[in-house]
Amino acid sequence: MNTAVRRFLLSLAFLALLGGAALAQVEPLNPPERVSVAYVPIMKFAPLYVAAERGLFEALGLNVEINRVASGTEAIAFLTEGQIDVGGIAIVTSLWNGWNQGLDIRVIAPGGLEPFENSPTKLMVRKDLFDSGAVTSIDDLRGRTVSVAGGPGSGGEYLAAKALERAGLTIRDVNLINVANPDMPASFEGGAIDAGILGSPYAQQVEEAGFAVELAGDLTPGAMTVAFVGSNNFVTNRPEVAQRFVLALMQAARLMQGDDFLSQENVDSYLTYVSSTPEAVAGDALLVFDPNQQIPVADLADVERTHRENGRTEYTDVLDLSNVVASQYVDWALEQLGPYGE
Repeated sequence: MNTAVRRFLLSLAFLALLGGAALAQVEPLNPPERVSVAYVPIMKFAPLYVAAERGLFEALGLNVEINRVASGTEAIAFLTEGQIDVGGIAIVTSLWNGWNQGLDIRVIAPGGLEPFENSPTKLMVRKDLFDSGAVTSIDDLRGRTVSVAGGPGSGGEYLAAKALERAGLTIRDVNLINVANPDMPASFEGGAIDAGILGSPYAQQVEEAGFAVELAGDLTPGAMTVAFVGSNNFVTNRPEVAQRFVLALMQAARLMQGDDFLSQENVDSYLTYVSSTPEAVAGDALLVFDPNQQIPVADLADVERTHRENGRTEYTDVLDLSNVVASQYVDWALEQLGPYGE
């Protein structure tokens, strides 16, 4: 099948998903536009995987190149250097410091939101420490080594800070170290860490292997801790491309609601980009993928406050979030699709 025919068929399938109201409003870009994306391999970026594998980007005239990175900090460096257009990243301290200094990159769409209950992101503790009674509560972590992916000021550290708050502790009361998500199981097995913040599928993996048990869960119910962030050039100079990129993410999120989250097509898409198993992926069904892709500014404000109060930012005054979010692309996509369920 030649490229033109494939694009035509994908467009027909995509427009059928959109519904008749959108048929005359969304035209695929011709020639297709290249979009370079860097992502951290976690399930919170699942709409990206679905949009890529189910042809939603291609149907809108986007040639999306997806590159895996170890942490959001690495993706931010690529964004600021102009090497990528979009980063699927955690909201980390380097972002806040950059925004305070005028860094011109913007949040353009949310990643997966934390579940309101039974979150797959957990504070895990080594099983031998738990079984011996050495660590059975958050307060017992005082002075112990806790791992977070990305290190100081990372999204993982934010989650650790929120967990420690429950016992009246701060990140200053523990020894925080940086361990990449895929390396967490081996670090638990070898005793290099006492506890850690793990998301899916790594929390399930260490528990099933007998390396660690859950110490605390539901650390930030319903919160946005990761997002899709666009470069200055992408947000400012390529609006038609950015519109369609976010539109594809929104459509993907709508294909992931309810039982459809675990459709075979979706599961195959997830496993193309995340090292996991179908069984572990099933545990991510509780993640919230907003079908309207609204950007929760209040959650961003809490992330900023937490890092600032923990001394991770280079400034002390509250940051103006109007220079952080570019919601116009979500607004445009919502105009094309209409509110979900209506």
